[in-house]
Amino acid sequence: MPLSISLSSPLYDSFRVQQVAGIFDVPLEEKLTQSFETEVPDLAADDWKIGLIVGPSGSGKSSVARELFGPDLYESAHWPENSAVIDGFHEDLSAREITALLTSVGFSSPPGWVKPYAVLSNGEKFRCDLARALSLARLPDGKNRIIAFDEFTSVVDRTVAKVASAALSKGIRTGSIPARFVAVTCHYDVAEWLEPDWILDLAVRKVTRRRLRRPEIRLEIFRTSTSVWPMFARHHYLSASLNRSAQCFIAMWHETPVAFCAVLPLIGRKGQRRISRLVTLPDFQGLGIGMRFAEALGSYFHEQGLRLSITGSHPAVIAHCRRSPLWRTVTVHRATSAPRKSAMPRYKGAGARLVVSFEFNSNFERTA
Repeated sequence: MPLSISLSSPLYDSFRVQQVAGIFDVPLEEKLTQSFETEVPDLAADDWKIGLIVGPSGSGKSSVARELFGPDLYESAHWPENSAVIDGFHEDLSAREITALLTSVGFSSPPGWVKPYAVLSNGEKFRCDLARALSLARLPDGKNRIIAFDEFTSVVDRTVAKVASAALSKGIRTGSIPARFVAVTCHYDVAEWLEPDWILDLAVRKVTRRRLRRPEIRLEIFRTSTSVWPMFARHHYLSASLNRSAQCFIAMWHETPVAFCAVLPLIGRKGQRRISRLVTLPDFQGLGIGMRFAEALGSYFHEQGLRLSITGSHPAVIAHCRRSPLWRTVTVHRATSAPRKSAMPRYKGAGARLVVSFEFNSNFERTA
């Protein structure tokens, strides 16, 4: 289906403008207008979830996106300066919905959620922008909404861009993000990580229907010492302390540290070990690396005749373990944070959280 686009820029006549036109023989009226025709996807079809509009700078990506999506094209947005990130979303959304969205796009750090947007890294800011765009689909009028995101991954390094793309794709295809999504970008390298159902390439102005496959992520796991913990400590959502007697492991991807796990004996339980710390660095969150890491260690300890458990209150950890046959639920309880001396008010129910313990299911592991 073709779309005709006509672009024009106002002519601000001045002495310097006329000088440039004269020196370089620039035909002003001609250069300030542009018209082209391009194929566009059938957005009304119900057989797609993710689309990609890509092309070099100046190829008309944003103009085409504005024509196709109008107010549903998400561009830059203002974040409140004196509020936590979690308070920068629409008031109709619950804290649970907001944190689920942040987690689904790879920003799963509670300490980060309570910071203001301005102090976050570029990668964290990008994920917050992405979550806020996707939050529009959770509003009462957002059913079956198409969310188009301009300048997708433009301000982040390419590793973050790929990981965030994969996390987004996973969230949409599993249904945790209830929207159809279109990325608008000049970066071709996100295509195989985003796994779009269609691609509009403005370099050739053609639409292709294909779903690329994400490259394999292969982690290497090594024993390490407690000396590497400071690299991960500030990203852990509970205490940053680490027991000196812990067995420590690190997961590497392309020789880059991505995750850390510490394991301790389970007191009073012979032959049992527990995960005391499990942290994935922010740039690599959203792909499930942490739990795959934990499951690899579950197999490792099983081979030694030991059982491994994990206790967590993070919704993503609980949700994964409940879905996966590799974990079985051991205990469930609600914990209430102890009152602390603070100038901040205590809100009713604010300290209650669900805490669940799971054990690695070695029986399933043997028969799988």
